[in-house]
Amino acid sequence: MKRLLVSLLAAALLPAFAQTTGTAKVDPKNNKVSNPVVEKPKAKLMTRDELRACMDQADFNNSEALAIKADQTTYNDTATALKAEKVELQKGEDAGVAGTAALKKEREGILQMFEEIKAAAPKLEKAELEERNKAYQARAAAFDTSVASLNEGIKANLEKRKAFADKVDAFNASFKALEARQEAHFDKTDTWKTDCSKKSYDEADEKAIRKERAAAAPK
Repeated sequence: MKRLLVSLLAAALLPAFAQTTGTAKVDPKNNKVSNPVVEKPKAKLMTRDELRACMDQADFNNSEALAIKADQTTYNDTATALKAEKVELQKGEDAGVAGTAALKKEREGILQMFEEIKAAAPKLEKAELEERNKAYQARAAAFDTSVASLNEGIKANLEKRKAFADKVDAFNASFKALEARQEAHFDKTDTWKTDCSKKSYDEADEKAIRKERAAAAPK
């Protein structure tokens, strides 16, 4: 962000102070002015329409500042949530890698078990061979179940990773939108300062405008 977020208040409009003019004393003998006082130029007041526009812009700037602050809070909360989600996704990927390694080792063990049964088969009693074959088949079935479960987990994590990537894209886009909104707000704030903040106005006009607003407000 190029500038800090600021909030303008309608009260920033400067009140007009009554301008007074000096009076010159006249010497009755020579009819000349003594202790002359130079009149100060009267401050130019904003018209009621100009004051109304400045007040409306100040109100808009205030509302926009609050809205941007709310967007910043949402942005920060989303960033925190995405960081936590990324950690969980990494855990899932790590579990997939570890599970794949474990199943690879188990597959090697099953193949070795098969070769051992095959080599010992001629020397084994029928009952013992059947028992060892039964253990082998059970181990192989459990392996197949573990593979299916692992693949489902990896697939689910990939889908989560894709959804996460979409969230990140949206998050990055929201940053650009928030930055553009802030810059527009700063520009309007600067314009208000130039056009309104140092100009005087008639307090009667301000009261009249506030009375207009009160009358127009929803009952």
